[in-house]
Parts: sequence; C-alpha cells; structure tokens
Amino acid sequence: MDALQFVPIMVFGFAASLGLTPLSRQIAMRLGVVDKPNARKIHLDHKPLMGGLAIYVALALALLLFSPPQFLAEFGAVLAGAAFLALVGLMDDRYSLGIRPRLAAMTIAALALAAVGVQVNLFKTPWLDIPLTVLWMVTIINATNFMDNMDGLTAGMAALAGLFFLVIALSQGLTLVSSLAAALAGSAIGFLTYNFNPSSIFMGDMGALVLGFILAVLGIKLEFGAQPLDVTWMVPLLVLALPLFDICLVVFTRVIEGRSPAQAGKDHTSHRLMSLGLSQRQTLFILYGACAFFGLMALAVSVLPADQAMVVGLANLALLGGLFVVMMMIRRRYQRGG
Repeated sequence: MDALQFVPIMVFGFAASLGLTPLSRQIAMRLGVVDKPNARKIHLDHKPLMGGLAIYVALALALLLFSPPQFLAEFGAVLAGAAFLALVGLMDDRYSLGIRPRLAAMTIAALALAAVGVQVNLFKTPWLDIPLTVLWMVTIINATNFMDNMDGLTAGMAALAGLFFLVIALSQGLTLVSSLAAALAGSAIGFLTYNFNPSSIFMGDMGALVLGFILAVLGIKLEFGAQPLDVTWMVPLLVLALPLFDICLVVFTRVIEGRSPAQAGKDHTSHRLMSLGLSQRQTLFILYGACAFFGLMALAVSVLPADQAMVVGLANLALLGGLFVVMMMIRRRYQRGG
C-alpha cells in the first residue's frame, strides 16, 4: 500500500478546514452561537462556536472526493453518524440540551454503526460485542468532549491521535483506517490554526462530538494480522490515553467530592497543571507531548514481538496509574491552598 495515496486526503482536509473556519465563525456570530465567559472557564471574552461545522464538512469532502470507491458505503454510514452528532452538538451549543439527550444521541449513533457492521468483535457474539461497542463509543465521545476546555487542546489531541492511527494503519495495510485517519488529522490541523491559544473560535460540542465519534471508529476498525488480541487491545487505548485518562480523573474526582460527573468544573488535567503556575501554552505543549509519547508507545506495541509488546503496554498503563495519583495530589494541594 502506497502511503502517498493518503496525502491528498490530508492536504484537502487541512485546506478545506482552513478555508471554512472563518465562514463558520461568521455563521456562529450571526446565529448567536457563542460561548460566554464564566467562573468555570478560562477565556474572558465571548467566543464564537460552530468550528465543528468546518471540521465536519472538510472531513466529509476529503473522504468523499479522495477515498477508494469500495469504501464509500462504509464511509457514508460513518459520516451519517457524525452528521447526526454534529446536529445534536449544535443544538447543545445553542440551547444547552443537558447530558441525557447527548448520551441518548451517542447511544443511537453507536447502535446505528453496529447495525451496519462497524462494531467491536472481541467476544464474537453480538450480546457482548454490541454493548461493548456502545460503551467504547460513548466513552471516547465524552472523553473528547471533556478535553475541550482549553484553546487548541481537543483539536491538537485529535490531530496527533489521527496521525498515529494513520501510521499504525499504514503498517498494517489498512486502507479504510488510513483514509479516515488522514482526513481527521488534516481537518483538525486546519481548524487548529484558528483555535490555538489565543483562539478566535471554539469547535463547541458540534466539533468535539464529531471528533470523538471518528476517533472511536478508528479504534474499532484498527486490526492486526500478526499480533495476538491480548496485546493489540492496548494500542487504541494508548493512542487515546490522554482523553481516557482525563475523563477517568474528572469523573473519579467529582464522585468522591460528592458532585455529579456531568457538572462542569476546573478539575481537568489541564486545570491541575495550570494550578502549578504553568501558562496555557506551557500546559498545552506538555499535554501535546503526552499525546505524542503514548502514541509512540502504541506504535511500539503494534510492531514489537508479543512478549515485549505486553511489557511495554503494561508498563505504560502502570505509568498512567502513577500519573493519576499525582494529579489527585495536585488537586488536594490546590484545594488546601484555597
């Protein structure tokens, strides 16, 4: 498989997102879809949302125009699910739907994908694999949405994850995953041009739900020929280690503090790093570095012999456990300091 065939997909996704984001910003301002500052947010001025419109349209056009025709039906199903979540995200950005309608929409999108064959095949029985598919999809979509709490964080994470999914898929000869990952990375990088700190536009739920949905699909469709399943299950977890780490950290913190997991607050990984005195950009680059590190570890697990891959994978999961404890200690220190 020629890696160069995916360059046009990424380049077009980047160029389309770059060109459409200013238009999305104007539409958001006209419709009043803006994010207002408050005590739980970092930004201090009104920011237009709807950056997700540019991301989705760029990604969809890149796939439909440049992907191999044999995958158009499957891409159509994926893009239909993403469009549904983009619409739900837009409604939430404008009217604040709440957690229950969003969870219901994520579940519907996941079940629709499973109905057309895009699902986890771990246990080889639909009674177990379909619920696992829904759990995976809903978790990754929410984790991506949770990360959208700082300029450039979700877009940068999605771009890096897309690039690592692309490299791993190329090593396994997976054309569909490579195309989808290339389109995702290109559209995310194009939007990041406007979303990097200090940003002029946010993606909103409209963008975060779409990016999370595509990342979840990439994790499901990633397949390996030589490596055994007891090793390869760690690969998508490591590529998406940062959003998964953050959602586990936030939900655990809110539960032990007697708050609802759906209640927003300044208790994310990014907020804890900033509480140490780091600037937004310093925090952003540290988190980008973490994405890159765990992406490289995922790549190592995908190519190393099974016994070595198992050691590397488990060592990184242990590292994440240690970082979890450190983040909880930072939270305690911040609370004691007022």
